[in-house]
Amino acid sequence: MNKLTKAGFAGLFLSLTAVLASCGGSSTSTTDTAAVTADVYPVTVGDLTLEAQPTSIISLSPTATEMLYAIGAGSQVVAVDEYSNFPAEAVALGTKLSGFEPNIEAISGYSPDLVIISYDPGSLVEQLGTLNIPVFVAGAAMSLENVYEQIEQLGVLTGHSQAAIEVSKTLQTGIEDAVASVKFSDPPLSYYYELDNTYYSVTSNTFVGQIFNLFGMRNIADNVESGNDYPQLSAEVIVSSDPDFIFLADTKCCAQDATTVAARDGWGGLKAVTANQVVELDDDVASRWGPRVLDLITSIRDAVVTANS
Repeated sequence: MNKLTKAGFAGLFLSLTAVLASCGGSSTSTTDTAAVTADVYPVTVGDLTLEAQPTSIISLSPTATEMLYAIGAGSQVVAVDEYSNFPAEAVALGTKLSGFEPNIEAISGYSPDLVIISYDPGSLVEQLGTLNIPVFVAGAAMSLENVYEQIEQLGVLTGHSQAAIEVSKTLQTGIEDAVASVKFSDPPLSYYYELDNTYYSVTSNTFVGQIFNLFGMRNIADNVESGNDYPQLSAEVIVSSDPDFIFLADTKCCAQDATTVAARDGWGGLKAVTANQVVELDDDVASRWGPRVLDLITSIRDAVVTANS
């Protein structure tokens, strides 16, 4: 039986590597790791045990959808939610189930042997449980470690544990390389991160904020509203803070770009605007913390490198 605890296989892989190194072995740990992570059922992740490899998976989480296809489990996915618009194979399924107001009949109609959700809107887990449909709750990641962990958890559940480890390792390496390529500024570069055009933002305590922390940047939203990590800033606060960068995570939802920002009353003279450091992000990439989180980190890296050049 393959059982994955909260530590995840990332920790297992690193631990195994360390043990082999300490024994003086010259070979890599590939064979040993594969043996440890063999896809033998039943498997258990958290409180969920699957007796056999699922072949009819429903994903009601865009992030989980991207993870499933990244680890090679796409052929097992039979339906996705209305917001799962990446990759193209998921869109091609033509399904538009709701993850916010799930329809039990619509879900059960696919005869799934695994349903993945980002949260339980009411009693979905209980209702599906009465139909003997297993449900895995893949909540929003709180850290990069959570991202790696979730990828590997889905790998175990779907029978792609080794591929999931490789995806996780590649993601970790890519992030480490991106961060290592940036020289920290003194004083720190400041930024404003925009969630929508009513100036909702994030603090350094959030997942997104932690990513900017990797580059030693200062968030102008910190301490604006005590106890609220998603504060709504005023235009006056943003203008008076005069950030070095403005990162727009509302280019799709709210049609914002460098031009609309520059046209805002009093914003034309901001450092971020005059230095062409208004960064237009893809809303989906910025809000789905799965395999494409590296794209978000790369966008930040590129902006900082350009500013320092």
